Amino acid sequence: MNRYARQEILSEIGGDGQKRLADARVLVVGAGGLACPALQYLVGAGVGNICIIDHDVISMSNLHRQTLYREDQIGSSKSQMAVLALSKLNADCRLRAITRALSPDNVESLVAGADIVLDCADSFAVSYILSDACLVAGKPLISASVLEFSGYVGGFCGGKPSLRAVFPDLPSRAATCATAGVLGSVVGTIGAMQAQMALAWVIGLEPSVLGRLVTVDLKRFRFGGFRFDGAVEPCEDLLKFIAAQDIGADDFVVDLRGLDEAPDAITPDALRYLVADFAKQIPVPKPRQTAILCCRSGLRAWRAARHLQKYWDGEISLITQTTN
Repeated sequence: MNRYARQEILSEIGGDGQKRLADARVLVVGAGGLACPALQYLVGAGVGNICIIDHDVISMSNLHRQTLYREDQIGSSKSQMAVLALSKLNADCRLRAITRALSPDNVESLVAGADIVLDCADSFAVSYILSDACLVAGKPLISASVLEFSGYVGGFCGGKPSLRAVFPDLPSRAATCATAGVLGSVVGTIGAMQAQMALAWVIGLEPSVLGRLVTVDLKRFRFGGFRFDGAVEPCEDLLKFIAAQDIGADDFVVDLRGLDEAPDAITPDALRYLVADFAKQIPVPKPRQTAILCCRSGLRAWRAARHLQKYWDGEISLITQTTN
C-alpha cells in the first residue's frame, strides 16, 4: 500500500500533487511549539526537503507543548533532535538542521533556498526579518503567533502583501509564553494550521492561502479572519533589523538593556539609555548619523525608535541581542 494513498485519492492532490510535495523545499524557522506539529504533518504528507533552523536547546518547560522531544533530550539542540525524530517518521524526506539563530546576515541565503517559508519562531523580530526577505525574494511566508488560548496564522508575501502591510507596528508591550503562559493544545492547533496552509500552497489549492489571515480563540472556540489582498505596503519610516556586524564606526549606538541584563554593551562605545529617555527627547544623534538601537527582543528598540522619529529624521536600524 502506498503510504500517501489516502491523500492521493483526493482530487485536489493525486499523483501530480504528491510529486509537487516531494519536490518542495520548505524552510522552517524555529523548532518549538508551533514547529513540532507543523513539521510532523509536513513530513507525514511527504514534503521532500525541509530545512529547520533554531539555535535554542530543549528545556523542561518546553515539553508540555513541544511534543517531538523527550525528557532525556533536555539540553540538546532543538533542530537536531527534531531531525532525529522526524527522520524516523518518513525516509522519503530529506531533513537538515541548522543550529544557529536566524538573523539579518543569513536570512537572504536561507530564503533563497526555499520554495516556501514557515515562521514558527513566535518572535516579532524574526517575523519582520523573514517578511522583509520574503517580500524581496517573492517567496510565500506562513507566519503564526500564539499566546495563552489564542493566536493567528496567515499567508504573506509571495505576490501578496507582507506582514508589515497587515501589522505595520508592534504592540505597546511584549508578552511571551514564559510571562503570560500558553496551553500546548492551542499551540498544536495553530501549528497544524501552518502545515495546512503550506501544503495547500504547494499543491495549489484555491482560493490561495496567501493574502488570508485566520484568527483562533480556543478559550471561547471561535474562529475568525479576513483577506488582506489589498493591504498597502508601508513605504516610509521602515524600521529594519540588522546584524551586529553591520554597525558602522560613526553610528549612534544605544543599548537599551540594563547593566544587570547585559553587563557588556553591544559595542564598547554604545550609550546606555531607556525608552523613557527617548520619550523625553533626550538622546539626539548627530546629523547624517545612523541610529542603532539594541535590546533583547527588539520591542524596546522599536518603541524607542518610534519616539526618536518624532524629533529626528535620520536613519534608524534595530538589533536584537540576547548575548554578547
